[in-house]
Amino acid sequence: MKLSALVKLMRPQQYIKNLFIFLPLFFALKITDTELLGNAFIAFIAFSLTASAIYTLNDYYDIEEDKEHPKKKSRPLASGAISKSQAIIIMVVLGLAGFALMATLSLKAVGILATYVAMNIAYSLYLKHIAILDVTIIAIGFVLRLFIGSAVTGIHLSMWIVIMTFLLALFMALAKRRDDVLIYLDTGKKMRKVIDGYNLQFLDIAMAIMASVVIVAYTIYTTSAEVVARTHSEYLYLTALFVILGILRYLQVTFVLKDSGSPTKIVLKDRFMQLTLIGWVLIFAWILY
Repeated sequence: MKLSALVKLMRPQQYIKNLFIFLPLFFALKITDTELLGNAFIAFIAFSLTASAIYTLNDYYDIEEDKEHPKKKSRPLASGAISKSQAIIIMVVLGLAGFALMATLSLKAVGILATYVAMNIAYSLYLKHIAILDVTIIAIGFVLRLFIGSAVTGIHLSMWIVIMTFLLALFMALAKRRDDVLIYLDTGKKMRKVIDGYNLQFLDIAMAIMASVVIVAYTIYTTSAEVVARTHSEYLYLTALFVILGILRYLQVTFVLKDSGSPTKIVLKDRFMQLTLIGWVLIFAWILY
C-alpha cells in the first residue's frame, strides 16, 4: 500500500469542512483566546481523523458504484490501490485515534462524535438511498461540527448560527445531487440509487428556496437586536453582501458551469469564492474585533 493511496483514502482536502468547529469561537468574539483555540484545534484533529474513518467506510460500501463514476473510479478502493482488508484496519485505527483524542477534551464532545459516527454508518448502510433524507443527514453533519466546537470551548451556540449552517449545508448538498443527476442524464449511469428520487426541476427549485432562505436568515441575524447588543455594532448587516455574492457564485458554478459535484473543490480552487470568503472573514472580524 502506497502512502499516496492512504492519503487519498483519508481525503484531507475534505477537512476544510471541519473548520466549522471554530465558528463558535469566532462568533463569540473569543477566537483570540489561546486556551479555547487550542481545544478547538485538538477537536478539529480528532474530528478529522474520525471523518477519514467514515470516508473509508463510505468508499468500502460504494466500491461498485464508484467504479462506474467518471471521477470516483480513481479512488483507492475502487481502483484496487487499497484492499478491503486494509481499508477495515485503516478505518478502525483512525476511528479509535479520533475518539481517544476527543476524550481528552470533553465527554460531551465524545457523545456528539459518536452520534456523528452512528448517523453516518446508518447513512452508508441504508439512509443514503432515501431521497431528501440523504442530503438532510449531510447537512446535520455540519451542525454537529458546530456542537463539537461548542462542547470543547464551553461557548453557547446561537440558534441563528445553527439554522444558517444547516440551510447552507443543505443548499450545497442539493447542488451535489444535481451534479449526480447531470452525470446520469449525460451517460445513462446512475452514480447513486437515490438519483431515482430526484430530477433537475425539483433540485433547481429546492436550491433556489434554500439560497433565498439562507440570505434572509443571515440578514435577520445581523440586524437582530440581540446580536447588535452583544457585538456593540449596527454594521454587521454589511457582511451580507459577501454572503449574497457567495450564494450567487455557487449558483453560477452549479447552473452555468455545471461543476458542483464537490463543494470542497469549489472552495479550494474557485478564486471568486475564495475572495468572497476572505472578504467576509476580514470585514466581519474588523467589525467585531
